[in-house]
Amino acid sequence: MRFNPFHMQMMLQQTLDAWRTQTPGCHERVHLNNAGAALPPASVVDAMTTHLSREAQIGGYEAAAEMKSAIAECYTHLGALVGASAHNVAIVENATVALAQALSSFDFAPGDRIVTTRLDYPSNQLMYLSLARRCGVEIVRAEDCPEGGVDPESVARLADHPRCRLVALTWVPTNSGTVQDAHAVGAICESLGMPYIVDACQVVGQLPVDVRTLRCDFLAATGRKFLRGPRGIGFLYVGDRALQRGAYPLYVDMHGAAWIASDDFQLTHDARRFENWEFAYALVLGLGVAARYALEAGTAAMHRTQMLARALRERLATIENLQVMDRGTETSAIVTVATDRDSSVLVKQLRTLGVNTSASCREDGVIDMDEKQRASVLRLSPHYYNTEAELDVAVSTLADLLKG
Repeated sequence: MRFNPFHMQMMLQQTLDAWRTQTPGCHERVHLNNAGAALPPASVVDAMTTHLSREAQIGGYEAAAEMKSAIAECYTHLGALVGASAHNVAIVENATVALAQALSSFDFAPGDRIVTTRLDYPSNQLMYLSLARRCGVEIVRAEDCPEGGVDPESVARLADHPRCRLVALTWVPTNSGTVQDAHAVGAICESLGMPYIVDACQVVGQLPVDVRTLRCDFLAATGRKFLRGPRGIGFLYVGDRALQRGAYPLYVDMHGAAWIASDDFQLTHDARRFENWEFAYALVLGLGVAARYALEAGTAAMHRTQMLARALRERLATIENLQVMDRGTETSAIVTVATDRDSSVLVKQLRTLGVNTSASCREDGVIDMDEKQRASVLRLSPHYYNTEAELDVAVSTLADLLKG
């Protein structure tokens, strides 16, 4: 069959039209804050509101029992999204909780080492520092490559240490469009037999994820960002290696273990040992629908997201007195720019004019921001349901604000 570019363009337009029809919020404003919280499809909202209504009609426990099969499907969809099985998935409140649960499964002792990166998420950095303060753990950050992002060779040198217990990496930082080489670090960890945690909070739904090629033991993710799910829900992938060695969170819940004798308990056989018993099941169902929607959108949606990010960087680079700050051989759909204006003020001004963005301040990435000599950056993050016309509106609106 001969390739017909016009036909292909028509199909892409029809797909985009469908995405936008299924996303009512995109008709109200230009939403370029998908790295904060993306606009959910109508099907995600319907799943949540329908369940909340059912809870009001028959009771919370009873409504959850009615949806037992649908809830089980959520685990299947989330597993498929990252190349895993349902038994490897634990649903938790958010990616920070997911990472905290994973960290708490290690019995750290004074002098143990955690190797991480200069670009790890601030909440993660705080948890590492808390372990250092409380347990005497040594926190070592690998060096960056000259072009940006962690240097895998530096990770290899630091992790090849008799007291190293863990390597932890944020795949895409919150305050930068850098994509760190999570796969290269995973290969190093596998060769060393070193446990490996990946924070994929900004990755799931934006870039392809396959835990088999990542070779990670844990992967933390959230629902509200590029996955287009609800706020207040996320998940943790727990690899078979971690399960087989008996990993479980420090404060295991009665959902994750059974109290079998006065002084003994038995762990749940799968990743749900990292869960707590109480759930907002409306959010769980919304998360499952979002995962299914992302699977159906497929890699074509991800390619479009990256295309829009490149187009946005090109447009922003034309604005006078504005600097695109993203570094690395690979960049994500988080586009950060710096001006002589306070970014938080720009966010409010843009929002008033119908353009959603966000700001990252120094505390969101102390090491990176100090190196860039910036107190804040403006963060714009497109998704596949955005249009190039919306990029034009956002860029022209920003340019006008900077002239005023």
